Amino acid sequence: MRFASISSGSSGNVSFVSSGAHHILLDAGVGIRSIESALRGLDISCKDIEGICVTHEHIDHIKAIGSLCRKYTIPVYATLGTLQGILLCDAMKEFPKELLRPILKDESFQIGDLSVLPFSVSHDTRDPVAYRVSCGEKSVAVVTDLGCYDEYTISHLQKLDVLLLEANHDVTMVEKGPYPMALKRRILSNVGHLSNLHSGELLKELVHPDLKKVFLGHLSAENNDPDLALATVKKEVKEPELEIALAKRSALSDCVEW
Repeated sequence: MRFASISSGSSGNVSFVSSGAHHILLDAGVGIRSIESALRGLDISCKDIEGICVTHEHIDHIKAIGSLCRKYTIPVYATLGTLQGILLCDAMKEFPKELLRPILKDESFQIGDLSVLPFSVSHDTRDPVAYRVSCGEKSVAVVTDLGCYDEYTISHLQKLDVLLLEANHDVTMVEKGPYPMALKRRILSNVGHLSNLHSGELLKELVHPDLKKVFLGHLSAENNDPDLALATVKKEVKEPELEIALAKRSALSDCVEW
């Protein structure tokens, strides 16, 4: 399998997953030219993408969906609530509805030889999910935009090879920062975003000998610091041999192949 984060942050989110024979995107929240360029850097054409699996309808996850689907006729997979939210966006009024593929949480579906499992996360949108993608015994998950986690979350993230996990903010930076109080409450709520500390606590539950690499993603530009995020998570996990890296905010991160 191959995995690469094309962009991860409040300005836009896209991930690439491949079995070698089949290729998909998780979200498409940056401009189409950025996605085309990043895929070329991976020796992939947008024409090779067989599906876009959307986590939720916020614009930083769906920005390029309309243009990608119109240009390349790529099916879009999402829960019914998310599909409804997508169609309400002004940019999606010309969206080719025949490309919509409703999915159900906790029911895996196939795109080529990739098995895609959507599972529920706690976020302030209609019907948000995260995704675990498998090919045979190999698997990767992308888990961002969740305000909290529980045993259900943990159960869906066992025995991964690669993980992109949200480490959105430092709580003190949010509390002391310039954001309006209502926005601070949203970020820190159970339907907001995962803090560095909570990211580390969750990751500690997921470590196993075959976990090859973890990317910390969706870092806030205003309420986090990359070095602080890494230090906080590593301190909590206490696994010096585990490779933990940062998913870049607006650029292609290192591609992992296994």
